[in-house]
Amino acid sequence: MDIFFHGQSCISFEHNGKKVLVDPFITGNKLSDLDASTVEADFILLTHGHGDHIGDTIEIAKRTQATVVATPELVSYLNGQSVDKAHPMNIGGKWQFDFGTVKYVQAFHSNSLYDDNGNIIYFGMPCGLIIEVDGKTIYHCGDTGLFSDMKLIAERHPVDVCFVPIGDNFTMGIDDAAYAINTFIQPKLTVPIHYNTFPYIEVDVEAFKAQVKSPVAILEAGHHVTL
Repeated sequence: MDIFFHGQSCISFEHNGKKVLVDPFITGNKLSDLDASTVEADFILLTHGHGDHIGDTIEIAKRTQATVVATPELVSYLNGQSVDKAHPMNIGGKWQFDFGTVKYVQAFHSNSLYDDNGNIIYFGMPCGLIIEVDGKTIYHCGDTGLFSDMKLIAERHPVDVCFVPIGDNFTMGIDDAAYAINTFIQPKLTVPIHYNTFPYIEVDVEAFKAQVKSPVAILEAGHHVTL
């Protein structure tokens, strides 16, 4: 199975004929290789509701009739935006979909959007995702700081590939992300995400790779790893 990176925290894959997008921030993402008006999806998985993660979800879901998988607060918001096909999940919960299973796990971050009137809408807890497909385990950490239960998550679900934020300022930086990979998660392969999209999160990705003791794949948008 090929897993594609599309800039910031957006990844995609296909299994059992189902196309899956995670955190489809495309419009306004200078690093994205996708076009929000043409990308196809059967499922959209969201870690949280910040604009650089929910991104083009509403437009894509309406056009493709994709099922959006998100926390209950986000599902309620999306329903109010005329996204009718949505599946609510919460931390600790697991569900079998046509492409594989998804389990929501904790992340430590914030989770909100501003409405058209400038009022802030809070969406509850942000999340990470454990995605199990064809005997392989993907851990998409979402946006998060370092936390010790990453070790427990990885013990419960040994990780084949981990998509980990490294951009600092809003999430883990290089040092904490490398510590998380080396000490807690110990995946077979690591892909850094959430960096270099904005000035606040510009980092030297090679410095991250140099600190990690296991294989790291630094992906340009549109490139992939194979499990």
